[in-house]
Amino acid sequence: MQQQIPIPASSHGKPVDSFPQAVELRKALSRNVRGEVRFDRGSRAMYATDGSNYRQIPIGLVVPHDADDVIAAIAVCRKYGAPVLPRGAGTSLAGQCCNVAVVLDFTKHLNRILELDSERRFARVQPGVVLYTLRSQAERHQLTFAPDPSTHNRCTIGGLIGNNSCGTHSLLGGKTVDNVEQLHILLYDGTEMTVGPTPESELHRIIQAGGRRGQIYGKLRDLRDKYGNQIRARFPRIPRRVSGFNLDELLSEQGFNVARALVGTEGTCAIVLNAKVRLIHSPQHRVLVGAGYRDAFVAADHIPEVLKFDPIGYEGFEGTIVDGLRAKGQPGSICFPRGVGS
Repeated sequence: MQQQIPIPASSHGKPVDSFPQAVELRKALSRNVRGEVRFDRGSRAMYATDGSNYRQIPIGLVVPHDADDVIAAIAVCRKYGAPVLPRGAGTSLAGQCCNVAVVLDFTKHLNRILELDSERRFARVQPGVVLYTLRSQAERHQLTFAPDPSTHNRCTIGGLIGNNSCGTHSLLGGKTVDNVEQLHILLYDGTEMTVGPTPESELHRIIQAGGRRGQIYGKLRDLRDKYGNQIRARFPRIPRRVSGFNLDELLSEQGFNVARALVGTEGTCAIVLNAKVRLIHSPQHRVLVGAGYRDAFVAADHIPEVLKFDPIGYEGFEGTIVDGLRAKGQPGSICFPRGVGS
């Protein structure tokens, strides 16, 4: 049975808005945005959830037609003090894509591949591009975008950047943060700029130039200088560290990469208008090997030995998952090797 998402209602049966100026906000957005502005109950209920168990009814929804629409929508939200939530495909598992905010959905219109350079191995994309679309286009040149979550046929590049996603083949090309070269971003205060790696000479020039950009870079440099040694000493050196802010990307040895420092911030620091991402060689011939173990702990103990062979992907299954597939007669489940962990 499909779960019903409740919309708070007054004693007269009308929705109670979580934002006091919701009516005025909706009217202002409708006047200034060429795309869709939806504050109806159905749209709010539809965007009240993501792939998690969390439910937060948004203030309303904006489906921007282009980057100018995004800028206009943020200007209106700023005027009314309304929080905003840039949203990908809503596949996040920890509630990142639902909140009491004006949700921006980029998937309908801001979904184009702006440039794909097979020689220099990069693509420039809008945030609503579905990962599968980019990978399919890149595959024509035997290239791929390395991160590939299981939701690759619907998750978006903007969502991957917000979440710092990786997937099974993170061994092949790393996480999203390792594959972002440049971001063109919009801040809540209306500042628009392009960020990426910043050599020390350029960093000094940006700060000396002043303005909002110089102020931001100066504060980031101060943060790096104050906590750099602690970041070097205490940040976990593990391949799939996806939690928390990527402050290590601000270190001088990392090139003071503001773009990569923003990866994983879930739209709380900036809205991505477009992104330049790295493409890598896509292996054209692949072999799948399945190994069965007595339990998941023995399987984990053998990971270092398997990694010596440089696999492009590595995935573990707990035995009851396979047992459930077999019990349901799932095609192909007979091919799994015997064991409680594989």
